[in-house]
This record gives sequence, structure tokens and C-alpha cells, in this order.
Amino acid sequence: MNNTLIIAEIGVNHNGDVSTARKMIEVAKECGADIVKFQTFNTDALTSKFAKMAEYQKKNMGEEKSQKDMLKSLALSYDDFRELADYCKKVGIMFLSTPFDIGSVHFLDSLQDIWKIPSGEITNYPYLVEIAKTKKKIILSTGMCTIDEVEEALKVLKTNGATDITLLHCTTDYPAPLESVNLKAMLTLKEKFGCPVGYSDHTKGIEVSVAAVAMGAEVIEKHFTLDRNMPGPDHKASLEPNELKELVDAIRNVEKALGDGNKKPTESELLNRAVARKSIVALKAIKAGELFTEDNLTTKRPGNGISPMRWNEILGTRAKRDYEEDELID
Repeated sequence: MNNTLIIAEIGVNHNGDVSTARKMIEVAKECGADIVKFQTFNTDALTSKFAKMAEYQKKNMGEEKSQKDMLKSLALSYDDFRELADYCKKVGIMFLSTPFDIGSVHFLDSLQDIWKIPSGEITNYPYLVEIAKTKKKIILSTGMCTIDEVEEALKVLKTNGATDITLLHCTTDYPAPLESVNLKAMLTLKEKFGCPVGYSDHTKGIEVSVAAVAMGAEVIEKHFTLDRNMPGPDHKASLEPNELKELVDAIRNVEKALGDGNKKPTESELLNRAVARKSIVALKAIKAGELFTEDNLTTKRPGNGISPMRWNEILGTRAKRDYEEDELID
């Protein structure tokens, strides 16, 4: 990739409303994101009636109910997603949605060219097999995982046909405290598995995502919302539109600053070099035939004369002409 792939995750921050989802697509495009991502699920296939809400969900929503009831209030239909995929084409941004059950994998297969596997599905063997069989590019989040679990998931995916896999380091907490980020683990994933890596960011603010890009992340995923005060489980850990724009701009600036890694002076530096560096000059008036010594030479700006690195070469030779104080030795 020439640029970091920036995924603006809507997730369920549309709160089950298609018009809100369309508005968020427009905002993501305006902010410069590459991809807008949703979450597609059949509530009955995703969770049992006994599953409870996570602690962060209770805290962020200010209430406690079953996961199933919470998710039903946030779900969009397959027809809704077809409409949103078409709307993404119209707006000019890539559509992507994470499936949370095998039926949704089959449904989304015709709508998108890549997969985003969430951290919670990394140990779901039949789900991994079904996605791998499509042979499409995969972006795999690794939140809550041990290194052995990542290795096992990669083995399942590759054995069943997946060849292009990017691993995202992730801390599955909403919002994730900075001390839990362990961003260097992203580099551990790259070194151990030889895959492209990125970062799925659940922290507040944009600093950690920008740091991840500086460290070599090829993909950044970040939740966003129209308003952090909206009800719902993920709004509190999401960026608002102006912050999403700041994130995109900051990442693009870091990309420019990273360069190609070759250490050489830039064109603007070449213009400044003569001004900033020094040359060997006459410390005082020198007559033709005099020996150059440490008593009659020094180094001063500008740097368009003989480099001071040739100091020992010049010492002990004789002046071929008269020099006045401060004149460049030639």
C-alpha cells in the first residue's frame, strides 16, 4: 500500500437507523477516510438469550439488559445493507461490513472484496473456515488474544485458502486506557508472522493511531460517531467528525514525513547548507608564501569554501596569494 488504509468504523453507531448510517457515510467521505465499516449480524445467530452485556456496554448505555435485546435495537436488515453498499458507491467510498455469523458471511460475500474479522470471532473455527474459502483479502483483529491464538487462527485461515492477511493489534475495551495499549505488540505480530500489520484503535483521541502509523501500521481502524453523547455501547470510545478529519490529516502528514528511508540532503537543505556550514578562512591577514597554521586560520560561515574536514590537509601548506581577514581560503 502506498498509503495507510484508514477505516472509519460506524459499527452500530447508526443506532439501527438507515438515515443516520447514510449521513455517517457522507461524513466519512468528507473526512477523507478510505473505507466505511459496519457490523452485520443476525441477532438470533449471534448470541444466545443467556448472554449478558459487557461491563463497558452497561456503563456506556447506562442500563443493563440481555445482549440479545441490546443488539436487536441496533441491528440493520440485509436490505438496509444492500442500500448502504449502493450508497457508498454513489458517495465514492469503499463499503465494508464485519459479519458476526456465517449467514452474514454468505450475504456480504457479494457486496465486498475484503473481510474484516473482529477480535471476538478469532477462535470461531467454522466462521474462519467459511471466510477463508472465499480467498479474499482478510484484515484480522487480534484483541483479547494470546500470540498462540493468533497463530492458530492464521493456520486455520491459510489451510482453508486465505493468502492475503493483515493483522491488527487491538485492545478490546471501550475506551481502552493508554496503559493497556501495548503498541509494541503490533511489531511483535509483524516480526513473528511476517504479515502486514495495523492497529484497531479503541482509545480516546487520535495520538495512538498516529503513533501506530509512525511505527509502520498499514491499516488504521477507528470508530466514529456523529455525537459522542448519543445512546449506544460504542459512542463514548468514538471520534466525532472534526476529530476524524484531524486523524486523517495527521496520518497523511506522518506518511509524508516518513519518506523513503534514504539518508540524503533534500533540495531545500542543499540551499541552506552553504549558509549553515563553515569553511576554512583567514583568521587574520596572510601574505603570499606564508605557511597556513592554526594561528592564522579558523573556520567560519559561509560553507561554500574548503570544508573544515580538510583542516589537516591545509595546515603546513603555503598561501599562493594574499588573504585578508575572514577571506575564504582557496
